Amino acid sequence: MPVLPSLDGSSFDADIRDRHLIYDYSVRVDNGDTEKWRYEMWFYNQDRIVYKIHGGPMAGRRNFQSATYQCIRPGELWQCNWLEETGTLCSIVYDIPRKRITALLGFSKGHWEQNEASHGDKRNPEDLARWRGLARIGTQVERKLLSEQADIVEDFRGPGDLEPIEMDWPTL
Repeated sequence: MPVLPSLDGSSFDADIRDRHLIYDYSVRVDNGDTEKWRYEMWFYNQDRIVYKIHGGPMAGRRNFQSATYQCIRPGELWQCNWLEETGTLCSIVYDIPRKRITALLGFSKGHWEQNEASHGDKRNPEDLARWRGLARIGTQVERKLLSEQADIVEDFRGPGDLEPIEMDWPTL
């Protein structure tokens, strides 16, 4: 999946490639309380992302995925989009100077309502099979949309505690 409009002449290498972000969403939950949901994202290369979820209902999920990137403003704003095996659509905008992530997540009904089943590691065939089953629950119009903003608490290059991936490993 290519960088849009293209990698040639873009600031992708300087802005995104191999960048690792740890960020916290402050999410108001149904009872009115605010919870911190920590996420970790490694922009592996122009075709892949690697991530781990530390907080919130999806905590305990480790995944890698094919992704598309769009440069909105070089050196300032980048969008990253992907589709998960659970049927969940993800789109985040990384605001470099403001150190913020703005996200729209379209959780499949199965993923949202059976979030504990989405925990695990994609490298484990049982986890991956269970995730694919979550995608078959519900319809396109039964998605749970979540629009949130997060503060970046760590920004560095390289894998950190995330495991590198092989480019020939299958993704959606």
